[in-house]
Amino acid sequence: MNIVEALDADSEMVCVVGAGGKKTTLYTLANLVPQSVLTATVRIPIFDEHVARVDVTADPVAALRDTDAWPLGLVPEQERDDRYRGYDPSLVTAIQESGEATAVFVKADGARTRWLKAPNDREPRIPPTADTVIPIVSARVVGKPLSEEYVHRPERVAAITGLNVGDTIHTDDVAAVLASRAGGLKSVPPQATVIPLVNMVDDDELETVGRDIAAGILERADVPRVVLARMNTEKPLVTVVERD
Repeated sequence: MNIVEALDADSEMVCVVGAGGKKTTLYTLANLVPQSVLTATVRIPIFDEHVARVDVTADPVAALRDTDAWPLGLVPEQERDDRYRGYDPSLVTAIQESGEATAVFVKADGARTRWLKAPNDREPRIPPTADTVIPIVSARVVGKPLSEEYVHRPERVAAITGLNVGDTIHTDDVAAVLASRAGGLKSVPPQATVIPLVNMVDDDELETVGRDIAAGILERADVPRVVLARMNTEKPLVTVVERD
């Protein structure tokens, strides 16, 4: 099994949410799946160097019909020097339903480079036609304090886990967030397959941490498996923890 197979990333629409390497995951997968699109329903940093071309367009389906550059980035507007805006989810569905791309990879929320997050009331912005949703977390957050330095919206993570802001984060806390309908499973369409991803598994100690997180997720959520990876490497897949 490779990372694309492990994450069901060859489906028609793959949305990545959470924190701890979301953008790197999107860039990696878009470059592994032929004739793919990389886009967003929220703000996304400038990513031109990670794809063959970025088209800034209000008509992404027309841009798709005219392209021979893959993976293709599609965004509606450059908001600032360092970021693009995202499309309305309905336009991302139109990209998918056009049939012009084999897969559409979607950044569906933000995390401000933190390692763990819980969404607010307005996110994630997952199109209703998503096939695969990948909630992501960094294994490195275990042992860190529940604070804004490491966690995006720590108060929302506290509400899910029962921790207080400032408490030490344990593997069971991370599993609780990823398996929660207020956390990693929020707004997932009923037909979508959820494949949680524990990222930044950079050594044996972090693999043990990742396996503990995976076991906690599988106890709480009806997901087929949890993937452990280091998405910034040439061979990102570390291991897959399957449901018994």
